[in-house]
Amino acid sequence: MHELILHHYPTSPFAEKARLLLGFKQLSWRSVMIPPVMPKPDLTALTGGYRKTPVLQIGADIYCDTALIARRLEAEKATPALFPEGQGFNVATLAQWADAVLFQHAVSLVFAPESMAVRFAKVPPEFAKAFAADRAALFSGGTASRLPLEQARHQWPALMGRLQQQLQQGGGDFLFGQPSIADFAVAHPLWFLRATPITAPLVDDYPEVAAWLARVLGFGHGSLSEMSGEEAIAVAREATPAALPDEDFIDANGFQPGQAVRIAAVDYGVDPVEGELLFSGREELILRREDERAGIVHVHFPRLGFRIEAC
Repeated sequence: MHELILHHYPTSPFAEKARLLLGFKQLSWRSVMIPPVMPKPDLTALTGGYRKTPVLQIGADIYCDTALIARRLEAEKATPALFPEGQGFNVATLAQWADAVLFQHAVSLVFAPESMAVRFAKVPPEFAKAFAADRAALFSGGTASRLPLEQARHQWPALMGRLQQQLQQGGGDFLFGQPSIADFAVAHPLWFLRATPITAPLVDDYPEVAAWLARVLGFGHGSLSEMSGEEAIAVAREATPAALPDEDFIDANGFQPGQAVRIAAVDYGVDPVEGELLFSGREELILRREDERAGIVHVHFPRLGFRIEAC
């Protein structure tokens, strides 16, 4: 069995989601710190160009996007369940909404000038400038657009009110009574807002939500130890990718194993990854690619939120 390796950086909200998933599952993992802005040469040696944070590595298998990472961790350790029996559709649907709509609102609120002034008060001006340029490039070319700050402020009370109501009526300490992927997907945008006193009241002014968030964050991050990017690349180079899933599925657009394709996110961070399509399933796409540093790797993408086209 290969170790779980998470490529991430501390202030990434989606990385916090993945860290909490590892904590919820009580898993041990290796931590590889990556830069918050491009270039990320060690990461892209593994992914082939995908630049979003985080990425999960297991040997020579590279998992992109936290929606797919969650499913891979569920396969790694079935209990406690992220997709409780009978609630799989509900929790996955709410998680998808949170990762898109709720996160979009949080980004707009966090990037308000008064909030950013606090967040970047102790960093060199050149880094703040590089960060702004990097995020402009990250959101270029995809379907996602920055929600106007005024609209985010206008809509935020309705979103939080609905969360309050769900927690009051859900019959337990979590959104669907027992913990699920929905809790972690809703939690990470709120964790992002809690990072400064400017935006923290947007969470703390809702007592039931704040108490629930404390319970979710209480799962912690599991047991981790540090690893360098070079070490992670060596792990991939020396490993053999896992066997492909056994699934009877016909791709609606006719893509076939062995075909040269490129896969990219559709919302933001749309840098394409090219390779040989090995597997096309209901939830997952797998590319084979070869890198001079990492060797032969299988890069895994979720079907939802990504596009595929022939090279």
